[in-house]
Amino acid sequence: GTGVVESDRLLGADRVRAGDVAIAMRSSGLHSNGYSLARRVLLGEGGPGLGTYVVDLGRTVGEEMLEPTRIYARDCLELAGSLDVHAFSHITGGGIAANLARVLPTHLALDVDRSTWTPQPVFDLIAVGGVTRPEMERTFNMGIGMVALVAPEDADRALSLLAGRGVDAWVCGVVRDRRDDELGDAEAKGGSGGAVAVVGDYAN
Repeated sequence: GTGVVESDRLLGADRVRAGDVAIAMRSSGLHSNGYSLARRVLLGEGGPGLGTYVVDLGRTVGEEMLEPTRIYARDCLELAGSLDVHAFSHITGGGIAANLARVLPTHLALDVDRSTWTPQPVFDLIAVGGVTRPEMERTFNMGIGMVALVAPEDADRALSLLAGRGVDAWVCGVVRDRRDDELGDAEAKGGSGGAVAVVGDYAN
């Protein structure tokens, strides 16, 4: 789910405002999403196979695919209890745009800036196997496991709190008013909510 009850307030789309800051929390890798595609590319014909050691991964393909999913529940509860969180979005199957769109009201938009992070090497390995960036971003979390939408005055506190808990986190975008006739990536893919697009190029 994308809502959390904290002090009788339901977090969710109706609390999100233009100017809210999107705080991304780094994933631990694939997070068990998109494994059909990952298996086809990595374990299928021409793929490296489970036992192949990949220098960029620092381990075998099989070991990478067994990386546990990071659980953010305690981090999110700590955030919600310490500052003004408006919504959380768990980035699961369907990718960043579709999951974030669901926690935005229809009149708002968010541009998620790729230049603010570098996806883990496993995503490069899959892309090299012939998967296009749009398909990658529809299927995988691309390095972001959770996003918190917070009031702008709380963004620095949110980042500090998460850093103190050992969570790699950063600002990936700012909520804004939606332009007339603006269609977000998620809506183009059949989702609903606000207009969310992933823009720019990933940091090297």
